[in-house]
Amino acid sequence: MGAMSATQASLDVHPDRLLPTQPEVRDVARRLYAATKDLPIISPHSHVPPQWLVDNKPFADPASLLLTPDHYVLRMLHAGGAELSDLGRGPDGPVELDEAAARKAWRILCENYHLFRGTPVKYWFDTTFVEVFGITQVPSAETADAIYDQVAEALTRPEFLPRALFERFGISVLATTDDPLDDLAPHRALAEDPTFSGRVIPTFRPDRFLELARPGWADLARELGEVAGVDTGDYAGYIAALENRRRYFKEHGAVSSDHSHLDAGTQPLDLAEAERIYAAALRGEVTVEEGRAFHRHMMSETARMATQDGLVMTLHPAVYRNHDTDNLERYGADAGSDIPVTVEFTKALQPLLARYGNHPNLTLVVFTIDETVYSRELAPMAGFYRSMHVGVPWWFIDAPEAIRRFRGAVTETAGFYRTSGFIDDTRAFLSIPTRHDMSRRLDAAYLAELVAQHRLTEDEALATANDLVTTIPKKVFKL
Repeated sequence: MGAMSATQASLDVHPDRLLPTQPEVRDVARRLYAATKDLPIISPHSHVPPQWLVDNKPFADPASLLLTPDHYVLRMLHAGGAELSDLGRGPDGPVELDEAAARKAWRILCENYHLFRGTPVKYWFDTTFVEVFGITQVPSAETADAIYDQVAEALTRPEFLPRALFERFGISVLATTDDPLDDLAPHRALAEDPTFSGRVIPTFRPDRFLELARPGWADLARELGEVAGVDTGDYAGYIAALENRRRYFKEHGAVSSDHSHLDAGTQPLDLAEAERIYAAALRGEVTVEEGRAFHRHMMSETARMATQDGLVMTLHPAVYRNHDTDNLERYGADAGSDIPVTVEFTKALQPLLARYGNHPNLTLVVFTIDETVYSRELAPMAGFYRSMHVGVPWWFIDAPEAIRRFRGAVTETAGFYRTSGFIDDTRAFLSIPTRHDMSRRLDAAYLAELVAQHRLTEDEALATANDLVTTIPKKVFKL
């Protein structure tokens, strides 16, 4: 008998997916997972637009919701030959699609669904299709229109409005990622809305204001001053403006600041040198090397600010942004062409940790896509410095095998309690529960192996599984 066609096959989301294959270990993992699978979701780092929840309007179409904003999906379809313009991208990012364009984009996804085999993207899509929409057909050229119609029809129903999904997914906290110039009106509206019981909080993301050599930076400094009500004509005013905006964000619920530069450097400058470089940047005369020295200095300054205002400091360094310059020009940022680079942490973080590594009011969470540094650098530092935690795998490596490698590399040196708890780091709102469920399954599997090896009792494993979902993220992100 030949292989089943795509129209005959059905999506498979097995109840034991990602759990151990050995029956006795799998039984332990099932019990651990059962204890955590329905716990509320804490999402301390995402890119979901808060305005969706303010407006609470039906999502426009399946492609605009599930495909166009998701750089995980875009990058692999692009590699397979798809044009991003056919996937709903324009020079400034996602564009509004009419039905014909949305169906075309969706068809490209379904025709190329095989490209995602073995990747977490397929895992997330399969689970979302089955558990959120009740879809049983495998995406393909033959099934594309039928699946599109099923999703589109669902999106017209009240139970698929953003707020209804927020409640259905069991999200207790959702942190967004926001620019220092934002007035945070959507967050204020949600906080003041008696009909919305969820907690949606902003995150302070100042990267572009700390990189003085980027084009147009002097205008950014001026805008920062205008919004903060501070003269940013000198370095002291600039620091005051950043501190002002951090306070504003904290007043509107923020618990953390997020930073992603090309390296992890934290070497401070003396005051005179910081003032000199800042003045040169205002004149448009700063060099790339001076700009790099300044953002490293500002990482130490950010840690100082965090010891005063209490915002958690998260670092996501070592990504070569917009590697494909033509892609950037044609489709804007976050279109799939960001590529990881190697990173060094031990020497880079030493200046910051020497000053603030044991400060009682600093929490520093360090993420990386460079897996080589987990056991050699990050775990030993987090296993000593009171302020430091290792961030879980994110972006390219928030995937089953990478998460297993992470637990093996970090746990023996730093334990479970010096890690961050799971973050989904997603623009794909409907994938949030799937991503968190994946993490809970993998942690249950890892803990079950420790039980099977008689390294933990099942009671200890159960307590740890619960802590990874509840206690640890709440403590690390001061929730």
